[in-house]
Amino acid sequence: MVTTPDFEQLLRGAALRVTRPRTAVLRAVFAAPHADTDSIIGAVRGEVSHQAVYDSLRALTAAGLVRCFQPAGSVPRYEARVGDNHHHMVCRSCGLIADVECAVGDAPCLTAPGGDFAIDEAEVVYWGRCPGCSTAGSS
Repeated sequence: MVTTPDFEQLLRGAALRVTRPRTAVLRAVFAAPHADTDSIIGAVRGEVSHQAVYDSLRALTAAGLVRCFQPAGSVPRYEARVGDNHHHMVCRSCGLIADVECAVGDAPCLTAPGGDFAIDEAEVVYWGRCPGCSTAGSS
């Protein structure tokens, strides 16, 4: 059974003020991984203004409570799974996004050949077709 996190405690732990918009947006992101901004706005409609959603997402992302990623050709997506260097699979047919663990061992993709960058994160997106679309296409 998955337990619901204490959103107020998460905000305080990240040194953020606990506000109704931040709590509502954080709750929406936890409830719908890979949600886009419009989906989050829809989830908190009536509770939070559009601008407060954008402000909250910016603050939550900066504080490391939310991760923003943007697959090519897509709008930004938000998720509460942070700090573990996981990647994503995207279905070319229906747009489904699924989490996938780092390909091998302990974040091997953080070692890039050449250059003098101090790399702290890698973003990998696998593209293909989800099981539902693969099955539908072969029938």
